[in-house]
Amino acid sequence: MDVMKAIETRRSIRSYKDKEIEEDKLKRVLEAGRLAPSANNRQEWKFVVVRDKDTRQKLAVAARNQHFVGEAPCVIAACATETEHVMRCGQLSYPIDVAIAIDHMTLKAVEEGLGTCWIGAFDEGEVKKILGIPERIRVVELLPIGYPEYVPSQTPRKMPEEVVVFEKWS
Repeated sequence: MDVMKAIETRRSIRSYKDKEIEEDKLKRVLEAGRLAPSANNRQEWKFVVVRDKDTRQKLAVAARNQHFVGEAPCVIAACATETEHVMRCGQLSYPIDVAIAIDHMTLKAVEEGLGTCWIGAFDEGEVKKILGIPERIRVVELLPIGYPEYVPSQTPRKMPEEVVVFEKWS
């Protein structure tokens, strides 16, 4: 599958089959995240891979009772190990860097026949407690991953002329 096809077919999956992910597929998804670019090549991320059913259920509760989070055979807690680095443009690098890594994983998951859903609605303190994550570490996103039970249709997107301008803001 080429990258554009993965981009076009990626969906937020909120229903997963009760089927384990093969180890080699999961490793390739994680490798895609590991290889992502980051500001000053800081690679300021760590991915906590959760396959234990009870722990996934606890994460679902911490994710505002989004039950599908616990139904996925795997949940990846995408964390930032450094949170103070500011890029020259004035932006903190960790939310951007971790998001790029997650996006690499979501696209690789599509290629592998898997589905994911970005989860930003969660109690970070509770997730840290469940997974034993140190206080200084930030949990940026949760990423349930598994075989889709149902693939929704594409959500509407703005037209190119609504989001792209050339040379100057208009």
